[in-house]
Amino acid sequence: MKMASEIDSGKQIMAVVGKGGVGKTAITAMTSRILVESKQAGNLLLIDADPAMGLLTALGISVRRTMGQVREDIIRGVIGTDSKQKQEMVNSLDYMAFEAMDELDDYAILAMGRTETLGCYCPVNDLLRGTIEVLSKSFDTILIDGEAGLEQLNRQVMRRISTLIVVSDATARGVETAEMIKGMVENDKVIKCERMGIIFNRVSGNEDILTKAAERIGLELFGIIPQDEQIAYYDLMAKPVIELPAESPGFSALRDIVLNNIIKIRASN
Repeated sequence: MKMASEIDSGKQIMAVVGKGGVGKTAITAMTSRILVESKQAGNLLLIDADPAMGLLTALGISVRRTMGQVREDIIRGVIGTDSKQKQEMVNSLDYMAFEAMDELDDYAILAMGRTETLGCYCPVNDLLRGTIEVLSKSFDTILIDGEAGLEQLNRQVMRRISTLIVVSDATARGVETAEMIKGMVENDKVIKCERMGIIFNRVSGNEDILTKAAERIGLELFGIIPQDEQIAYYDLMAKPVIELPAESPGFSALRDIVLNNIIKIRASN
C-alpha cells in the first residue's frame, strides 16, 4: 500500500527555506504567479508554513481560518472528554482542515498560523500533518513557504518533498545557514527530498564568489536574483509582490530560474 508521505509520479512538492530576512516569502509568492501564468502548475496548493503568515500579505489575500486554530480546537475538544468524543473529534479532522483551506481562482491556500496552547502535543501535530498529506493528493503542485529551519516543516507539514529551494542572501551567514540546512537534510534526515538547490537573492556583484560558495557546500545553483528596488519598495509599503510589473528585474530573473531550472515541464493539454 502506498503511504501518504510518498510523492505521486508527476506531483511537484516544492518548499522554500533559508534564514530569516532573505526574501523567502517574496520568492514563494512570485513563484506561484510564475507557475500560474506559465500554466505549469496544474492544480496548485500554497502552504504558508511560517507562523508570521507573510505569504498572505505578499499575495494580497486573507484567510478565514488557519491550521493553528484547528489545532487549538482539537486540543480544547479532547481535554476532559471521553474516548468516544475524542474519536468523533478525530473523525471530523478532515472536514476541519478542508474548512481551513481557501480556494481562489488560480490556487488554493492553507495557512498554518500560530498556536497558543503550550506543549508538544505531538499526536495532534501528527494528525494534522497526515491530514495535510491526504488533502494534498488532490493537487498537482504544492508550494510551501517555510519558516527558518526545517524542523517545523517536517513536524507540521510534510515528511517528503520533491524540491527543496534554499534561499540565501549574499552574506556569509546566509551561506552558512544554507550549508546547515543541507546537513540537516543529508545527515540528520530531518526531511526527505529528491532534489535540493540554492537561490542567491538580492545580489549586486560578487556572482563568481557566490557560485563558488554553492560549489563548496555542494548545493546545485538554481540561480541568482539581482537586487531589485521595486521589490524592496513593495515590501516596505506592504504591497503584494505578486503584483510586480513583469519586467521587474527580480521577477524576470526568478521566472527564468523557475521555468528553466526548477519545475518539471508539463505537457500542454
